[in-house]
Amino acid sequence: MKHVQSDALMQRAQRSIPGGVNSPVRAFKGVGGTPIFFVSAEGVILTDADGNQYIDYVGSWGPMIQGHGFKPIVDAVTKQATTSLGFGAPTELEIIMAEKVVERIPSIELVRMVNSGTEATMSAIRLARGFTERDKIIKFEGCYHGHSDSLLVKAGSGVLTLGLPDSPGVPATLAQHTITLPYNDSSALIQAFEHYGDEIGAVILEPVAGNMGCIPPASGFLETARRLSTEHDSVLIFDEVMTGFRVAPGGAQELYGVEPDLTTLGKIIGGGLPVGAFGGRATIMNQIAPTGPVYQAGTLSGNPLAMQAGIAMLESLDATFYEQLLSATRHLVGGIEEAAERHQIPLVINYVPGMFSLYFTTAAEVTGYADAAASNIDRYNFFFHQMLDAGIYFAPSAFESAFVSGAHGSAEINATVDAADRIFGSMT
Repeated sequence: MKHVQSDALMQRAQRSIPGGVNSPVRAFKGVGGTPIFFVSAEGVILTDADGNQYIDYVGSWGPMIQGHGFKPIVDAVTKQATTSLGFGAPTELEIIMAEKVVERIPSIELVRMVNSGTEATMSAIRLARGFTERDKIIKFEGCYHGHSDSLLVKAGSGVLTLGLPDSPGVPATLAQHTITLPYNDSSALIQAFEHYGDEIGAVILEPVAGNMGCIPPASGFLETARRLSTEHDSVLIFDEVMTGFRVAPGGAQELYGVEPDLTTLGKIIGGGLPVGAFGGRATIMNQIAPTGPVYQAGTLSGNPLAMQAGIAMLESLDATFYEQLLSATRHLVGGIEEAAERHQIPLVINYVPGMFSLYFTTAAEVTGYADAAASNIDRYNFFFHQMLDAGIYFAPSAFESAFVSGAHGSAEINATVDAADRIFGSMT
């Protein structure tokens, strides 16, 4: 495929946008080459600036669980746009959205709308600290919770070492309140609570990690986090920005049967428009202004366009949908696994309903960041570009999840498996 227009647009973009992109992963730094500029999408088909078409497994990084251009959402947003784009004042739409979230996620008694997943996790952390009157938080290596200061932290050496800033601009004094542990390591979590228990205000984690690829929770990991948080009066936060309403009607907490104190949401609840939310136990949520002293605000929070899109999306997702989504995910994963085995390509595929990741590795399993980082990144990059040439758009990073939608049918999945089969054959 030729990408003359995308190349020209990237050169033009770099003259006015840092790195030519408005979010780093879009720059193709992880895989090399020049990013593709897209102009339209329908169902699972993307069309780029050069007229090339691709089967999409990025889905705008998760929100497009019904595919692009889903008619109920388009109709709802179009109708709302003729009425008002926003008021900066209460609307019934916000109530309807809140009611739908509360109905579907039992752990959420009250919910506050915001404008992004980063806002949601930032606000949840502030709320947890305010509620517990404790500064320290626990996060897990490889889990991304947005770009707020407290969460841009990596681990030092040793299980109990406090974090160091992972980005210039993050004060070391703030980072020192963040304890970073290996994901899926219940023993490390137990040790951290033994050492810092009464100082820990919150534990935040992705119940299914999605930013070191897709890594489901190990047996007992979520349960341990729940038990320790309860025993030490800490707030357990599930970051379900990615998994909320994707892996099950009630998110990953329904799928695994573990309820947090607070939940952060985004992506799917906006139907493709910018949105986020955080919610949980009323005793905690009532500490948010105006009912409590913990301040949080947003001029565009709960804007009518996003609410209409999110309501239409949630109304389209029923139990039958998730059964079909799991079936499609298994069809795709199984086909790629068989192709890899046929060509003797060492490959581990992790998946949950609607999410998956490919790790080119000889390891038996991938359960955390160290496993993901040890996989063959060069082989993934080769696979990515070969799939791109075949008209298949995967995540432009080995450390990002891929997504299956309700619009992926057998024809698209079979075409993807056939392309993978050809590419694996060229790797041997």
